[in-house]
Amino acid sequence: MLRHYRMFAAYNRWANRQVYAAAAELSDAEFRSDRGAFFGSLDRTLNHLLVADRIWMKRFTGTGEAPATLDAVLFEDLDALAGARKAEDERIIAWTGMLDEAALAANFTYVTVVQPVEITQPLSSALAHFFNHQTHHRGQCHMTLTALGKPSLVIDLIYFLRVEGREWM
Repeated sequence: MLRHYRMFAAYNRWANRQVYAAAAELSDAEFRSDRGAFFGSLDRTLNHLLVADRIWMKRFTGTGEAPATLDAVLFEDLDALAGARKAEDERIIAWTGMLDEAALAANFTYVTVVQPVEITQPLSSALAHFFNHQTHHRGQCHMTLTALGKPSLVIDLIYFLRVEGREWM
């Protein structure tokens, strides 16, 4: 499973680069336009992804910032948001690179954000959620871009594996 999660960390960085490159082609009005995604606009969805990743990474590592709400806007400016995203992706890759099988199998405990309650679960299942959550909301980013009349993004995992992630095949 370690190799699997490290692959997802690399894929996550690659897919985020594709989404942010597409976002950089938008006007400010398009970037902020509510197109019906769970968080409305592309800027709010990308902020949510960074928020959630920071919350989970704080839970996983005990370090870093953890916003208090899931809809927090960390950055209004796309360039600043992109820089923070890049740093967080590198942090995720570094952290997954330090994991071992014992850590994945061990339980860890954290407190939820929306309705604060203490949860204990294996790290491996929380990490599976972590990467699945990113994919889920990147799908909403894709929907937002196509709703704006922009080209579809090719961000499937298999495409990553065939193009830039051959080391994971």
